[in-house]
Parts: sequence; C-alpha cells; structure tokens
Amino acid sequence: MSAIQLLPPQLINQIAAGEVVERPSSVLKELVENSLDAGATRVDVDIEDAGIRLLRVRDNGKGIPMDELPLAIASHATSKIQSLDDLLRVASFGFRGEALASIASVADFKLISHAQAAEHAWCIHSLGNPQQAELAPAAHPQGTTVEVRDLFFNVPARRKFLRAERTELHHLDEVLRRMALARPDVGFSLNVAGKNQWRSDASGEANQRLRALSGASFADNALFFEHERDGLHLWGWLQPPTLARERSDTQYFFVNGRAVRDKVLIHAVKQAYADVLHGARQPAYVLHLALDPESVDVNVHPAKLEVRFRDARRVHDFLFSTLHHVMAEQRPVGHASAPLAPGIAHGLALSLAPGVPSHAPGGYQTRLPLPMSASQVHEIQVQETLASYQALAQPAAKALQSTDNASEVPPLGFAIAQLHGVYILAENAEGLVIVDMHAAAERITYERFKQALERDGIRRQPLLVPLPIDLDAHQADAASEYGELLGQLGLALDQISPSTWVVREVPTLLAQSDIARLVRDTLDELAQHGHSRQIEEAMHAALSRMACHGSVRAGRRLSIPEMNALLRDMEATPRADQCNHGRPTWTRLSMAQLDKMFMRGQ
Repeated sequence: MSAIQLLPPQLINQIAAGEVVERPSSVLKELVENSLDAGATRVDVDIEDAGIRLLRVRDNGKGIPMDELPLAIASHATSKIQSLDDLLRVASFGFRGEALASIASVADFKLISHAQAAEHAWCIHSLGNPQQAELAPAAHPQGTTVEVRDLFFNVPARRKFLRAERTELHHLDEVLRRMALARPDVGFSLNVAGKNQWRSDASGEANQRLRALSGASFADNALFFEHERDGLHLWGWLQPPTLARERSDTQYFFVNGRAVRDKVLIHAVKQAYADVLHGARQPAYVLHLALDPESVDVNVHPAKLEVRFRDARRVHDFLFSTLHHVMAEQRPVGHASAPLAPGIAHGLALSLAPGVPSHAPGGYQTRLPLPMSASQVHEIQVQETLASYQALAQPAAKALQSTDNASEVPPLGFAIAQLHGVYILAENAEGLVIVDMHAAAERITYERFKQALERDGIRRQPLLVPLPIDLDAHQADAASEYGELLGQLGLALDQISPSTWVVREVPTLLAQSDIARLVRDTLDELAQHGHSRQIEEAMHAALSRMACHGSVRAGRRLSIPEMNALLRDMEATPRADQCNHGRPTWTRLSMAQLDKMFMRGQ
C-alpha cells in the first residue's frame, strides 16, 4: 500500500462524476436545473445518440458573466449558498457546485453564455479537464447553452454500464417531463436527432400542461384537489382507482418544486390507496407538496432524489389523511348535466369535507350488523342484509315523469330493471346507469362497519396463553418507544429479555390471525416511519370479508324500491365507485354513446 497523498483535482472530479453523472439523464437533470435556477422561461434540449454523442441544453436565463465562467466549472463553486444557514433553507435546485465540474471532467464540454448587460457572449471549453479549460468570445443571445459531447470518452468503463439507446432515451425524456410538470410557467422542448419529440409552451394552464405531458387518458379523468393545513400545502391530480393500471409510469411527486422519490411520501400514498385498488394495480398521480424549506433537508442524496423531513410523521399523517379524504369522495355525486362516473372526461375540484353520515337522504338508514365480541365476530352470519330496504322512491318512470327540473334527478337516476339478478339498470338524465349489485352493497356494508369501528373504538381481548415473539433490535426499540401507541391499536406487549417479548392482548377482530407476523410488521413500520396502519388494515380486511358475506348476493331479486334504496345509499357512501376489492361498482352509457353504438343520426 502506498503512502497517503492528496488526489489530483482531475481524479477528484472524475470520482465525483461517478455519483453525480450516473447516465446521460443525470447530466440533463443537472443542466436543466441550472437553467431554472437562472430564471429561464424557455429551455430547449437537443439529443443525439441517447445523449452520448451530444446533449445540448439552451435557455434564456440571466447568463453567467465572463469572469465567473472558470469558477462555474470549478469544484464546489456556486452562487446559490454562502453559509450553513443558506444550506438549511435551500430554495434552488442546485447548490453543491459539483455538477458542472464533474460533467466537464468526463466529456467534451462547452459552455456559452451571454450575461445580462454584457456586450457579447463568452465560451469556456473543457476537453475532459476543467483545470485546462479555454475561454474565448462567442456569439449568443442572452442566456446560456451547454454542449456535452462524447460523454465518458475518457472514462470508457462507465460507458459499459449504460443501457440500450431506447432505455437511455426513455430516461432522458422522463427527466425533462418531470421538470415540465413541476414548472408550467417555463416552456420546454425535446429534439432527438434533429426531430422534435414534444414541445410544451409556458402557460398558466396546468391542465393543458398535464394533458400534454401525462397523456389524455390520465389528464381527462384526473381528480384535482388542493388542501392546506398547519404550514403544509398539498395539491395535484389523482387518477380514479377504477382506472388504475399495473404500470407505475405516472407517479410524480414534487416537494417545493423538486421531483423526488421519497419513502415517506410513497408509503403515505400507498396507504391512502390501500382500500380502493384492485389486485396489484398501481395508483397514478401528480402531486405537489409545499412547506417551509427549513422543514426539509434536500442534501441527503448525491442526485438530490431523496429528501429528509424534520417531522416525517407529521408530513406522513398530513399526506395520508388528505389523500384518504380524496379517496372517500369517490362516489356518485354531481348534477344531471355532468354526473360523476368512472371514465367521464373532466377534472374535479374536490372538497375535503368530513365523512358523510351513515344514513341516506330522507332519514333512511340501513340496518347493518356491527361487530361486538369475539364470539359474535366469528359466528355472525348475515343473510340478505339489504332485504330490510323499504320503499324510498317511486318507480323510475313515474319519478322521471314528475320531475320538472332535470337537476333534481339523482346522479345514479332511478331503477328501471334488474339484469340476470346481477346488475341494476337505472335511468338518469344523461342516459343508462349500470350497477353491480353485490359490489355496491359490499362497499356500503363495509363502510358502515368501518364507521362503527371508528365510533366504538378497538375492542381488545387477553390471550389465554401469552404469545412470545423474538424481535430484532429495530423492532424491539420500536416496541419500547411506541408502547402507548401500540396500546391504542389494541396490542399489549411486555419485554421478558433483550430480544424476546410477549403479546398479552390483541384486537378482538384479529384474535384468529397471525399475531406474531402482524406485530413484527407493525413494529417495522413504526421503526421506519413512526406510524403504522398494519393493525387498522388487518381489521379492515376482516370487516371486508364480513361485508362480502353479509351483502346482498348476486342472483337475489330486488324490487324497484329496493334497487332505488341501494342507489341512494351508494350516493351517500364514501368510496362507492369501487367495491372492497377495488373493482368498479357502476358505469354509465350516455345517450350520445348509445346513439353512436346504434349509428343513430349517421
């Protein structure tokens, strides 16, 4: 082993490039962030050979003065922070001063800039060594152009780790789309091999930008919401759960305008969707979170893709509760001219009001069994719960004939028939509504169970024989730290050795479940996030199974009044657009769609 010595600056930059410049898309991200920090309102990107041969970023920002150009590509030189206090309140995208120096050390690098009030532009050129860069006059409008050619030409081993051209192009495209979604006030364009791939002009129209960058399928069905509480501001678009896909290609989260992939945020979104997604389908969303810069540390990842919140539990709870309310609003609401249903092409500003009462309009209330004790939970056999529906509305034909104002027709209309004992056919002001009878009743019953659980609290029962479980160090620490919270969740644990605990009490609903696994999963979440919904989700799963068995079954014949009562209950029930398993409960065919199917007027 040789003696300890200082590394040469060029090698330092190349080592830093290993963290900052992972692939061409990493270069693009750093350069576009610099353009945005420079106040650009227009950013144009040109790419050749997936960014290996050429990656050019041109902007109309404020530019860099000639005397600062050598510093711009020097290590740890930046205009964005001056002290530790600035680092604690980072308001810019870049701040470390590593990116340009790293890029210039592994590529043929040229930066041309025309600063405000300068007579002309200047160019600095580095052929893989910023310390030997050359400075010369140039022609350029106000702003900056950075050209990166022959990326990794002097570090050939790095090129071997790059993927196929198509894959690298996808990453480049995705990086620029994220930037464009975060900044609708800035125009962007992407050109590949001289051909324009997409262009998005600066506009205050967020929906227009969303459609251009996320596709018509997402934008036309996205649910817009906005909520602010205690210094946290969350807004954005969510795809209705009934339209969720198995791909996770439309999941964007921005914190103070910075695109991130943070575990706390992802976990909160996943939990908010847990009750409404079918199978392995993934939610689609574009979400923005704004908070005090001092409350979030963006200096925890070389590429700044992760952040650390000062109060992660507060942020997690705010995100979950907000998105949970948005999901609860997924029910048939609206008016006759624009009824809300899966697939209808419009955005919706959702109010985040408290949950609806457990009864339908007109004072009608379903008589649903509530879990009271362990024996009742395991012996309960609900038979045709909805048979107690009484006449709530007149038959559809009479009701529609007597309605003077179309807006008085409920969103799901009035029942006209039942198809094969499975589907309810109803007529509203817009056309035909089709309801999956069992799926709808299942959601209604499930939500009643959950309301009862929330109202009455978690009932606990002692285990006849306390259950010993072995915990690792993180789980044991969580058990000690969150003992009071575990008690609120219905768990009573005692420590009998450094690694062994015993479970003495469990929630009544979960007495027959895998207690050891449930406890470990709960402690893992508490250790990682300071918050866990494992117990609640397990109880909801039990209630869901009860609701499935206790709801009106397919094949049962309902009268017109019973069908109408079910429709009214759907309109008053949270998350009524999906059953407990995430499947849609209803759909609609408008008169225009029906006319098209039968070619009327053609």
